[in-house]
Amino acid sequence: MKIIKSYLINQVGVALLFTLAFTSCKKDGNPNDLPGVDAASYDGKIDGYSSSDEIFPANLVAYWNFDDTKNELKTGTAPASSLNDSYVTGGVRGKALSLAAGYVFFSNQFGAFKTDSLKSWSLSVWIKIKNNGTKRTMVFQLARPTMFNGNINFALNTNGYPATNDTVLRIQPTFLTIGGGTQDNLNNVLDKTNLNNWVHLVLTYDYNTGVFNNWMNGVKVGNFPNRGVGNSLFKSYEPSQVLIGANYNAAGMTVSADVSFAAMTGQLDELRIFNRTLPDAHIKALYNLGKANK
Repeated sequence: MKIIKSYLINQVGVALLFTLAFTSCKKDGNPNDLPGVDAASYDGKIDGYSSSDEIFPANLVAYWNFDDTKNELKTGTAPASSLNDSYVTGGVRGKALSLAAGYVFFSNQFGAFKTDSLKSWSLSVWIKIKNNGTKRTMVFQLARPTMFNGNINFALNTNGYPATNDTVLRIQPTFLTIGGGTQDNLNNVLDKTNLNNWVHLVLTYDYNTGVFNNWMNGVKVGNFPNRGVGNSLFKSYEPSQVLIGANYNAAGMTVSADVSFAAMTGQLDELRIFNRTLPDAHIKALYNLGKANK
């Protein structure tokens, strides 16, 4: 009888130890007791999102979808003028803006772009554009009245290659600094893309670190991201205006003798500006969502 009791006690002890070990393993696998994930809730989603509109909506301070309107949609602001512009089907989401040596101009100061409001930022846009071999293109400029350089200058070096080259796109954006100078980031590696298709371009700037990045189709392409702090930090001077597809000179509002830019010929869609630096994963999500017309 003692032998049987001893055997039973040992068996109970082993079972108890097994139960404790199993329970411990379960807790180690979910130490924060997170709820289970329902796979059905991810049906139809890309990188966890159903739409580009779900990417940091609280930080989206300016948005143009160009779906039969040139208005900035967060504020409802209409442009003061535009030239050689139309809407075309086949955009990333709905219609897109087509420019034929054209531009869109907003003369009023946007509150979201004031000095104290815009520190870190990200700019996302989809474009279709060709190299031209002669002139640079300003996709977007947060312009300063009477000044050639704007607070943000999203420039493409479309002058660097002939129109027959439809695989290379050079990005060379600049921004103004607290010290009054400019900082830039150039992608000078050989980029293999297809300029007959939509190309997703993103600029990100981190005011805390001075890091300025260029992205193309979800890939970081800038070669000089570390732009410094102190007097090298970005500053959004006031007043400012917005030009899409040109700078002042290219739009016929001449402020200097520079003739290196021409008004844009190409298409734009889904222009978004955020008042924060987008994380890498969210930039890739915007690209993947756009490819799926979401």
